[in-house]
Amino acid sequence: MKLLRTIRLDPSDGFVFNRAAEPGEWAVAGTFVFWEQPLDGLIGKERAAFRSGLLGVSSLGWSTLAVAVEANEAERSAATEQLATQLCAHFGAPDLALARRAAAEEIAYSATLADVAAGTLVAVHRSVENGDIRERFRTLLPGGDALHNRAFAFEIVDDEAPEAVNLMALDQRGGGK
Repeated sequence: MKLLRTIRLDPSDGFVFNRAAEPGEWAVAGTFVFWEQPLDGLIGKERAAFRSGLLGVSSLGWSTLAVAVEANEAERSAATEQLATQLCAHFGAPDLALARRAAAEEIAYSATLADVAAGTLVAVHRSVENGDIRERFRTLLPGGDALHNRAFAFEIVDDEAPEAVNLMALDQRGGGK
């Protein structure tokens, strides 16, 4: 079986969300965080979490991306138990038994999202349509080093000392103000 883990390709989640998930946390869609709250009033980082966040189970932080990874039954059970504990502590679940059932459903849904090739990246886009939350999930298939080659570009730089630049002279020649 496969589940989702949060991943960071760059530090942007730390700026985009109020709380960013740590890389490597088990991840769920997390849409339940937004139930029974006025969605039209979301602004800034809360709105970003609604629109594009996947929820890290450990931190309850958000991640723009998750990656499908192989998981065993013990890991699935641990993720379910951890989410159940979070549901009781932070979301008002009336007891641990009910929270476990809800957490098991969330983890099962996460497993369906992870039912792609291991290493596939998953992203979500949420919107409100006719008063209902609509989720669209996108995947980016692994391609060896192709993903990294597209996401990051490195330039070879000579070890020579950089040229000295006289900013004042440039300002005078360019008519800067």
